[in-house]
Amino acid sequence: MNHEELEFLKEQEETEEAAQREANGGSCPGPMDILASTVDRRGFLKVGMGGMLSLMLAQWLDPATAANAQGVSLPKSGTAKACVLLWMNGGPSHMDTFDPKPGTINGGQTKSVKTNVSGIEISEHLPQVAEVANHLAIIRGMTSKEGNHQRAQYLLHTGYSPNPTVAHPSLGAYVNEEMGAKNSDLPNFVSISGPSIGAGFLGVQYAPFVLNDPQTMPSNVAFSRNMNQDRFGSRLSALEMMEQQFGAETGDPKVGGRQAVYGKAVKMMQSPRLKAFDISEEPQAIKDAYGDSNFGRGCLMARRLIESGVKFVEVVQDGWDMHKDVFGGATKLGKNIDPAMAALIKELEDRKLLDSTLIVWMGEFGRTPKINANEGRDHYPKAWNAVLAGGGVRKGIVYGQTDPDGANVVDKPVQVPDLFATISTLLGMSPSKSFMTPVGRPISITEKGTAVRDLIA
Repeated sequence: MNHEELEFLKEQEETEEAAQREANGGSCPGPMDILASTVDRRGFLKVGMGGMLSLMLAQWLDPATAANAQGVSLPKSGTAKACVLLWMNGGPSHMDTFDPKPGTINGGQTKSVKTNVSGIEISEHLPQVAEVANHLAIIRGMTSKEGNHQRAQYLLHTGYSPNPTVAHPSLGAYVNEEMGAKNSDLPNFVSISGPSIGAGFLGVQYAPFVLNDPQTMPSNVAFSRNMNQDRFGSRLSALEMMEQQFGAETGDPKVGGRQAVYGKAVKMMQSPRLKAFDISEEPQAIKDAYGDSNFGRGCLMARRLIESGVKFVEVVQDGWDMHKDVFGGATKLGKNIDPAMAALIKELEDRKLLDSTLIVWMGEFGRTPKINANEGRDHYPKAWNAVLAGGGVRKGIVYGQTDPDGANVVDKPVQVPDLFATISTLLGMSPSKSFMTPVGRPISITEKGTAVRDLIA
């Protein structure tokens, strides 16, 4: 490892440790840490609404400030009409996924396999994904500066580093606002097996509907015991009256957002399309193709939701924070990721949905090329990889390159704002479109990002 790399890692380690001490006493946060930050606000709704409807609404809420977005929608011209984000929580190692370095000291035990695209090889842990590599655009030149989990998770969901003066919307929230049907009876933004990042200043009505277990239907969608339509309607009317009174007395802009969420919840409860969440309807052969894991079942549900008109689905695979035994961990998680990702691509293609569905595979950063004393890899935002597939993506390519040690991007680096600009362009959203925050500050979808045209077909 050279002097520059040592200095970089030292700086990242100091930044990370300081942030961790401040946030949670030094432990590395996971999805449940982020989810825990929403409990108080969700508890408020449960007290305010009571019973079945409030519990269901809690799945829509995010910890950010709720307010209405302003701005005029632009014409949509992108090929993709929906997006599936496969989120690798904890930071996957680029050298043990899509940028292996077999036969090198840093490459370690991980071997590579050939794909169905001549000259492209990926990790041996992804043999089924290798068979659909002709649909992939593998970005091996991702680079950023956030080496702390929470900050990097925020960055890779919103396109911005955390800022105490503004709560930025996540990509899913932007897609919800820009592309989602306002009167849809299903959520436009669904997060499976993880809480995701919320809607920020756009308001709670654009936040994700969170489903922790893809084997179960959303909870509280049926009337509780001794409840009927008339009583339910009376309670909704009473709630609306109280909200209107509260809004008139306080001028609180969050009232409108809450009322929009209530309306969505009621529509969803009564929707005939609710069965899109029920993967038990699928043939056993299809379930087997996705694999016996929550991630596999989440990807199957994502296909069903996209097929039913949902615009943005995030499926979370936790466990990538491999400071110990990275090779054993990559082998284990590969068994979840490989069949699920490959089956999702194949099924969307078979159902004529791949060209209109953008798939994004990524985590918050990569991991150190150098293997530590515990046979693990530590946080490393300097060089990592992401993968695009589907709607409007240039197929069967590798974009960018790291050096033989996997330590530096030596060709075609891609910054996070540029990745977000590329994704936005593929989805037909203008990367430079600005939205006004409640305090009158314009914020664009990307922070000076430029779409990477070589990634777009």
